[in-house]
Amino acid sequence: MKIRLAVIFLCVAVIFCASPAARADSFTFDVLPVGGAISGPPGSTIGWGYTLTNQSANSWLMLTGVSADVFLNGTPDASVFNLPILAPGTTLSQAYDPLNFLGLYQLTWDPTAPVGFVNAGLFNVSGEWWDGDPFAGGQLLGTDSQYAAYSATVTPVATVPEPSTLALLATGLAAFLLRRHRQRSR
Repeated sequence: MKIRLAVIFLCVAVIFCASPAARADSFTFDVLPVGGAISGPPGSTIGWGYTLTNQSANSWLMLTGVSADVFLNGTPDASVFNLPILAPGTTLSQAYDPLNFLGLYQLTWDPTAPVGFVNAGLFNVSGEWWDGDPFAGGQLLGTDSQYAAYSATVTPVATVPEPSTLALLATGLAAFLLRRHRQRSR
C-alpha cells in the first residue's frame, strides 16, 4: 500500500512539475477600443490595438503569436502585431496605428462587403513565460494564452452631401443681383 501511494505521489509530482500552467504566472489581454467593436465602409482597412499586462512579480512574458476566428468579406492581417516582451509587472498599450503599421490585428473589407455585415469572434494571444529576459539568458518556464472578443461591422460609404438645387439657385441669384447693383452704383 505504501509503495502504491508513493508511486501515485511521484506521478502527481512529475505531472505538476512538468505542467507549464503549474509554473506560469498570469497576464491580461484586452482589445482596443475597449469592447473590441470597430467599423468601416467596404474597401477600407480597420484595426484593433491592445493592452497587455504581465501580472507576474518574477517572470518575463514573451508574446509569440496572435490568431483570430474566421473572417468573411474581408482580408485579415496579423502582421501589425510586433510580438512584444514584457518584464515582470509591466503594462503595454498600443492603439491601432495604420501609418506606422502597429496594433494587434487589421482587416481590409472587400469592396463588395455588404453594409451591415458583422464579423465577430475571439482573438487568441499566446506567449511564453521566462525566468529572466529571454534574450539575456532567461530560461523557458512554460506557455500561456488569453482571449478577447472582437467585432467588425461594414458601414455605409460616407457621402458628401450635395447642395440642394434651391440653395444653389438662390446663391446664384443673389450673386447676380449683387453684381448688377454694383454695376449701377458706379
